Amino acid sequence: MTVVKLSAADQKPELSSNDLAVAVRVLETEAKAILELSCFLDDSFLQAIEMISFAEGRVIVTGMGKSGHVGGKIAATFASTGTPSFFVHPAEASHGDMGMIVRGDVVLAISNSGEARELNDLIEYTRRFAIPLIGITSRPNSTLAKRADIVLMLPPCPEACPNGLAPTTSTTLTLALGDALAVAMLEKKGFTAKDFKVYHPGGNLGQELMKVSEIMHKDERLPVISENVSVTETIGIITEKGFGCIGLVNEKGILTGIITDGDIRRKLCSDILTKTAKDIMSSCPQTVSPDALVAEAMAIMNDLKNAFRKITCLLVVDEDGRPVGLLHIHDCLRAGFS
Repeated sequence: MTVVKLSAADQKPELSSNDLAVAVRVLETEAKAILELSCFLDDSFLQAIEMISFAEGRVIVTGMGKSGHVGGKIAATFASTGTPSFFVHPAEASHGDMGMIVRGDVVLAISNSGEARELNDLIEYTRRFAIPLIGITSRPNSTLAKRADIVLMLPPCPEACPNGLAPTTSTTLTLALGDALAVAMLEKKGFTAKDFKVYHPGGNLGQELMKVSEIMHKDERLPVISENVSVTETIGIITEKGFGCIGLVNEKGILTGIITDGDIRRKLCSDILTKTAKDIMSSCPQTVSPDALVAEAMAIMNDLKNAFRKITCLLVVDEDGRPVGLLHIHDCLRAGFS
């Protein structure tokens, strides 16, 4: 028997204009459906938000098959935006996991047909123990729609699958509706970027939301002196603090200038030690707010307009102009910024 080996080029499938046409058709079909969903929302959505808002427990999301996969993402989005939530598999619920659902919770059940048999036990459980049930379905006369306290209906849009069988448009609509619920709850609670960071301490999101106040040097580490201090004492404090710079304040404690190692070298003269810090300082130093993102501070230090000044430190000042901290570029690098 002769074995014919195909080259990588021979094995690579050819793309045709029809492939792109299919992709465009799918995206247009689903995009049109989402727009239709936005016009399809009614008071049921408001009732669902109110029900979730007054719940003392968690939002329990459940669904079977593709609805379950989407439900897992919806639960994760709720949880990350300040609404405690987790996913319970309906089949596992029938075998013990029902105990994860208690009074005070709200169940969000997803089934495009509304007739997923695996949901029946869970639906009956919510009815028996008076646990609020929100259903997401596309069939108003389905079991889920009839038994739920609130029904969020999906518009009758065709699936992007040419056979009309594979869950495509329906799952996209469900996912978008879940996002709408989570974001509406986020805004209703006044959930801020600071709150968001609490739930996202790691990864890029946590880093992007890190504030200057979290990594700045303050209190006894803060190199700040009166502008009337002698140059001799100033040099001693710069050396002691180890940042290569020091901030100067007036009698009201407001920042008026900065002195760096470079400033001292550039202004060396025979009588420099007889001068005060104010005599050799650079006025109007670059500063940053403690509530600014570290990424913003890095942008200031990396700004090409500041390149000739080689800024490696930023004094952190409050809204009154009083220094409250110092941010060094090494602090930013250690935090993962570049």
